[in-house]
Amino acid sequence: MQTSRTRTADPAYLDGQFLVAMPGLTDARFSRSVIYLCAHSADGAMGIILNKAIQNLDMPDLLIQLEIAKEADAIRLRERVGHMPVLMGGPVDAKRGFVLHTDDFHIDHSTLIIDDGICLTATVDILRAIANGEGPASAVLALGYAGWQAGQLENEILANGWLTCPADPELIFNTALDSKYERTLRGIGIDPAMLSVSAGHA
Repeated sequence: MQTSRTRTADPAYLDGQFLVAMPGLTDARFSRSVIYLCAHSADGAMGIILNKAIQNLDMPDLLIQLEIAKEADAIRLRERVGHMPVLMGGPVDAKRGFVLHTDDFHIDHSTLIIDDGICLTATVDILRAIANGEGPASAVLALGYAGWQAGQLENEILANGWLTCPADPELIFNTALDSKYERTLRGIGIDPAMLSVSAGHA
């Protein structure tokens, strides 16, 4: 039995979509960020930043630090998961891991189905599965997440802090982090060079 959730039909809620930081966003932690919104309701919102890597930390090193894998297995791990980035998912709960992954992997009562074949699992069991070569076909690990209180995200969008657009699964798992912001914008027909602080107002 897989854990699932019925997504709200209210178009005001944006779970399963991208948030793209606009030039007017003043919080440096989110500058030029692309966020996958995992949950959005009247109570608030939660998402994962997709294009900011944690420096000097890769997946094999993290699995060894967490004692999920042994240091002797480092070479094998690099062959298996060396392509998987460790993302700075956001400033909230920065020591906790969150794995966004394809829907070919589920852990009962732990895996949240978000949208369009994308799931979120936040237990150590998925890291063990990845280390053993039994995890999802595609995944990214983030430490921490971005969170908003009730009404906060809506106000930031109204203040032209964020652009919203449909999520592209290929971009979620793409490892070319430095170009993800520009590629996301170009994917919806926007030239990044044309963005301005006032963009988005009719």
